[in-house]
Amino acid sequence: MTETLGDKRGDGIEPQVGGPGWCTMRLAIWTFVALGVCSASASAEPLVFWGARLSLSGFASGTLAPEDEGYFNYTGYETNVLRRLRASLSADLALSGSVSVLTEVRTDNLAVPKPYALYLRVRPWAKRSFDVQAGLIPPVFGAFARRQYPADNPLPGMPLAYQYLTSLRSDAIPENVEGLVAMRGRGWKPLYPVGNTSADAGVPLVAAEEWDIGVEARVGRRPLSLAMAVTRGSLSDPGRRTEALAPQVSGRLVWSPVPAFALGLSGSRGTFLAREVTSVLPSEAKGDWRQEALGADVEISRRHVIVRAEAVYTRHHLPPLQATRLEDPLESLGAYGEVRWKLLPGLYIAGRADRLSFLDVSTAAGRVPWEAAVTRVEAGVGYTVRPGVLLKAAWQHDERDGGRVRKADFAVGQVVLWF
Repeated sequence: MTETLGDKRGDGIEPQVGGPGWCTMRLAIWTFVALGVCSASASAEPLVFWGARLSLSGFASGTLAPEDEGYFNYTGYETNVLRRLRASLSADLALSGSVSVLTEVRTDNLAVPKPYALYLRVRPWAKRSFDVQAGLIPPVFGAFARRQYPADNPLPGMPLAYQYLTSLRSDAIPENVEGLVAMRGRGWKPLYPVGNTSADAGVPLVAAEEWDIGVEARVGRRPLSLAMAVTRGSLSDPGRRTEALAPQVSGRLVWSPVPAFALGLSGSRGTFLAREVTSVLPSEAKGDWRQEALGADVEISRRHVIVRAEAVYTRHHLPPLQATRLEDPLESLGAYGEVRWKLLPGLYIAGRADRLSFLDVSTAAGRVPWEAAVTRVEAGVGYTVRPGVLLKAAWQHDERDGGRVRKADFAVGQVVLWF
């Protein structure tokens, strides 16, 4: 029987949560074992058809860890990143020499498969590094969103800025600062009186688990490359839920003078609040309620060591309604650093230190951070059994300054297969 939030909190709020119950847990365990058994027949090579005009690739990953009662590793889909079975199939169909259709379909925990990517890519000049993509497109902001596939991520967990659910929602807002601060550390099911009044999951600073609909252009490779996109919604909520009408503009500039070094700078500005909220705001509160973000990332590799670091700064603008009024934007800063060190052929160790901080807001009782700060440390080992088969084992520690559960530790195992 699935626990409700009220069962665990004792505060009268009883929405169903997406955490696996005992039946789902047993399914995850058996799937985890099955993935290990099937690894003997895995291959790292994509499948090609029609004279290489169609290429198919995919991956499957099974991740197992203890129950996360603090909801540190949950996503907006009410899925625990550390207790998840994920399968994906990607296709690249060349319609002509310069036009291709690319798609990816995913399923989590045996749910109905959904499109993760579906876009048309046009490369008008064969000898120039320029292409245009339209549809459900890859993000251009930041570094991790383009390498968060299990085989590219050295650890089972995700950086906090790209996964951790804050108490902000795009479809519901508080009436004043006190209403916001009361939800500190409860991003799994915050509850607000304006907009959608039912309890629902909050949003991360950057939603890496969901791509957006729009148009993107990329130019250049090395030493300079630039990607720009116009999409719906915002980084926190890419727009398929909010149905925001105003577009988001985002971009990333990368300087990579040599293959072993890359420095990236990103920016984004887009509508954050859904029409579900803006349609019920009083006339004096109408405005451009948006999310703004800046990002910086660096990657350095030398011999057997890869070092990566990234920082994301965001500002969410919410309408001031009642005293104490939300006059200033809600500012956040997420940063992490990670290292992967290859010890032997196929064997590596990795570690990541992660932090989410939130700036102060003025309440009737004084200035306090609008959300509870979070720290995460994760360390582990990975071993490539054969091409296309990767095993990971890790330990993760989470700690925050608010919420019902303040600390948690997890032992994590993961099997990744891909072709």
